[in-house]
Amino acid sequence: MTSRTPRDSRLRLVRNRPMATARRPAVNRGSRPAPRPPEGTPPPSELARQARAGLTGAVAIAHWAAAEHGAPGALSDEAAARATEALGVSEREVRTDWDRARLIGLIEHHAGTTRPGWRLQAWDRDDSAVLRGWVALLDAWSLACPAPETAEPTAVAEVVEAVPQLLSLLQLSAGPVPISTLLDMLRQRVAELRTERCEVPQEVTEDREHAEGAGDAGGTASADDAKDAEDAATLEGLLDWALDALSSVGALTVREEPQDGPEGPEGAGSAADDAKGDRREAELTALGNWAVWVKLEQICVAAQSPAGNIEQHAADMLRGCAGLTPGPARAEYRAWLAARPVGSAVVELIDAARGDDALLRGLAFEALRVVGAPAEPNVRAVVDESCLRPYALLWLAEHEGADPDEALDALTREEATWLWVDTAAAISDHGEGPLLVRHLESAVQGTVPALLAEVRAVGHPRTVQVLVALAAAHPDPALAKAVRRAAFQVHTGGA
Repeated sequence: MTSRTPRDSRLRLVRNRPMATARRPAVNRGSRPAPRPPEGTPPPSELARQARAGLTGAVAIAHWAAAEHGAPGALSDEAAARATEALGVSEREVRTDWDRARLIGLIEHHAGTTRPGWRLQAWDRDDSAVLRGWVALLDAWSLACPAPETAEPTAVAEVVEAVPQLLSLLQLSAGPVPISTLLDMLRQRVAELRTERCEVPQEVTEDREHAEGAGDAGGTASADDAKDAEDAATLEGLLDWALDALSSVGALTVREEPQDGPEGPEGAGSAADDAKGDRREAELTALGNWAVWVKLEQICVAAQSPAGNIEQHAADMLRGCAGLTPGPARAEYRAWLAARPVGSAVVELIDAARGDDALLRGLAFEALRVVGAPAEPNVRAVVDESCLRPYALLWLAEHEGADPDEALDALTREEATWLWVDTAAAISDHGEGPLLVRHLESAVQGTVPALLAEVRAVGHPRTVQVLVALAAAHPDPALAKAVRRAAFQVHTGGA
């Protein structure tokens, strides 16, 4: 019997994003000339100047928070009163600017306190950082200006999902659009959404059944008419809310239609519009026009992808991006996000992360990094879900300003080990044997025996499969034998 020199060498500390190592080379998608913005679009420096001018209040509250050396994460009444006195504005303005500063990334929450975000440091010198911050605010318009408390949540969600189509119409029209036209498009889009859900309102169904039993067709028609009138009034009110919110963030303006006089064809048209009850029109600002154009361009780029990722659900989109390196993948994420409301996109990404595919879990959180601040509430909400907790904690640490190379400090030893196994499962399912062997270098444990002991204890559902695959791939017979023994112990429930 021969002796064997132990080969349990010390292992390097983990890289912060091991999922990147599991990706295959980028697909060659060819080059595309950089598109030029619409004629008349101001240069980026002027757009950034306009964005800064509209966000002076948010910048002021961010500087105030920085001077406070740790303002509370949630703006308390006492803190709001101090800010009101220091800045000379009303408490309502303070709270509005506070929320906007958070959405833009001028301030970040960390360990229960608020500190300056990196974007605040770059605000006066980096035009691109300013424009990205403003676009983040535009994406989160429904958070910056919440819907009326009396509004029905389903109707609000439908309007939020329909707004990108309204913005596209405004951008493509290259001029003012009557509010009545926007309302018609909103009604059509909401009807499409309800059809896609195969939704039949419960009240209508009950009314029809009652009428059929009683033979009262007239009563059914009256009930339907009343329901339609109620829906129309609801959508009209929510459209006003959406336009007010978009106007408040600087994306569009709403004004009365110009009139040439009460006589003649134009005067007759005005009288007809007055009969309909709304003579207003909306038009995108230069900033809004540029931002919507950028999103439409992103959609056009993604539409050229052979896989058609933009039209896919989140899980299929992530699978389509699995073969891309980080840069092209982020471009795909941006295009996919641009084609749908940010709120529903975030929910869809998190649902994809809950699935059985560990690769999609990692990619989903990479896409959520592209979303940024609007995704924070949803990410915080899943911190207690075991399969998502390590990813959510890393996301929050980076969002709060932690250096990506140090983000793993936010995880406990057990959480880091769980993440190591989950990443190994992704590599085992989608990568190659050498990748799995190199993944050993990303373990936080110092030695292989320590790693195996903690992997057995962490309770990941894929532990056995990961260890078996690692044993099959590793070239060191002694280490492979130890890994197989650990897999057998987990499988049989041994210590």
